[in-house]
Amino acid sequence: MPPRPVLEHSLIDLSDNVLRLASMVDQALALAMRALIERNAALASQVSVNDQQLNRLRYLIEEECYRLLALQHPNATDLRHLVGTVSVATNLERIGDHAAGVARLALRMINAPPPRPLVDIPHMAVIGREMVRGAVQAFVTHNVPLAEAIIQRDSEIGQLQKRVFREMIDLMTELPYLVERATFLLWISHNLERVGDRATNICERAIYVVTGEIREHSEH
Repeated sequence: MPPRPVLEHSLIDLSDNVLRLASMVDQALALAMRALIERNAALASQVSVNDQQLNRLRYLIEEECYRLLALQHPNATDLRHLVGTVSVATNLERIGDHAAGVARLALRMINAPPPRPLVDIPHMAVIGREMVRGAVQAFVTHNVPLAEAIIQRDSEIGQLQKRVFREMIDLMTELPYLVERATFLLWISHNLERVGDRATNICERAIYVVTGEIREHSEH
């Protein structure tokens, strides 16, 4: 088989693995939020176990990209796709780390309910998951308009995170005995805000693959 068909089939396999990794990350975020809301230690622990599998898949994708770069002599477009795939896999793995961070904090809150009903934090998680799914779809389908639309949603998570921050600071001032729990929620909101940043990174790589331009849209 000539080199070009080999590369084309390998790129398809890589896209399949990226989609698989994205699905694992989405599940991790969902489990972490369920663990928090339901105060479920088993779910929180499962996120950490699954994170090891997620890390292994990330490195498998990265190693395959480097192998193809070395052996298949990709053209400019395929070169950008391989370089972009390494970045996407890294960002997905980091999102998995943020999910694991939420799960660890959920474990620390098992015996203590949140100081206020959780509204903005679950909303942040919903938006973050939607952004990640859309970002990965934009990358694998080379859809620049979708990538640009997803990037615009990052401000939604940012505004919610600012609201959580203000609310928790006010709460700690009024009720100092709730400082620890409020601090946990601040860290959870920070992890979820970073999910939006990582999704934005993936969108930037989707745009780069198609246009050859690296556009930074936010501070990461």
